[in-house]
Amino acid sequence: MKIKELSNLTDDELISKEKQFKKELFLLESSRQMGRVEKSANFRQLRRDIARILTVLNERKVNGKKG
Repeated sequence: MKIKELSNLTDDELISKEKQFKKELFLLESSRQMGRVEKSANFRQLRRDIARILTVLNERKVNGKKG
């Protein structure tokens, strides 16, 4: 996801997306342990999406904006 897409979401939507991405990352990690990963680039993409979400949430917190 892009930052512009994320900035249009509310805080609750961002938090739910973060939880969803973390769950997907956990499932990918467990499948990696079993040796069944098809696309290893998904790890990087999920970690970056989570970081983007956290960045938007932190910017809103610092600026005092509610979403």
